[in-house]
Amino acid sequence: MPAINVSKALDQGHASRVFDLAEMPLRELNQALHNLTLGSNETAWEVLNPKGSHSVAVGVDQPVTIDVRGSVGYYCGGMNDGSAITVHGSAGPGVGENMMSGSITVKGDASQYAGATGRGGLLVIEGNASSRCGISMKGIDIVVNGNIGHMSAFMAQSGNLVVLGDAGDALGDSIYEARLFVRGKVGSLGADCIAKEMRPEHLELLQGLLDRAGVTGVKAAEFKRYGSARTLYNFNIDNAEAY
Repeated sequence: MPAINVSKALDQGHASRVFDLAEMPLRELNQALHNLTLGSNETAWEVLNPKGSHSVAVGVDQPVTIDVRGSVGYYCGGMNDGSAITVHGSAGPGVGENMMSGSITVKGDASQYAGATGRGGLLVIEGNASSRCGISMKGIDIVVNGNIGHMSAFMAQSGNLVVLGDAGDALGDSIYEARLFVRGKVGSLGADCIAKEMRPEHLELLQGLLDRAGVTGVKAAEFKRYGSARTLYNFNIDNAEAY
């Protein structure tokens, strides 16, 4: 078994651990993260040479910071519950899938279904996101600095999706109660998704999300809001024969 590369550089009493995936298996990194207990002084983690590895830092449930120095494959940060993960590169499909709390920041682009089924926390993509961004989101906040692909926020139930660039076709198809804010153009809206009034409470909410995501030089008033027309998931007795 290869030795774990551990840096004992102490910062205010907290140890920093460095894992080089060129020298050790990914399983050891994830196991070490899963072994963390509340109150551990190992609060800063650095992952070197990920080289597109899949499932990096999945299932972390402690308030630690994890810096991944490079691009990752699918499901990075899946089920994250409290940690702050930064990917210094791009991310493959499903980054932050089913995230519960904490934050994930992708410095590059993200592939499809970023933040899928996410229940909480903040996912920031500083580049573009591909198709199905925020699919079936259930409370997560997602901020994309670039564009998003088609079928994003499909069946989005709750939470907020903020897009500084453009959105592809069928945005918000079959959406429930999630809020969508798009600064650029929208290719087309999906079934039951409509443009909605941007009221003062939405401007305040959106500005707060932009601030949390570290977005500067952009005003909430530059966005349009989209959401559910609430016609798909209510039973209409006049259409009984269709059921």
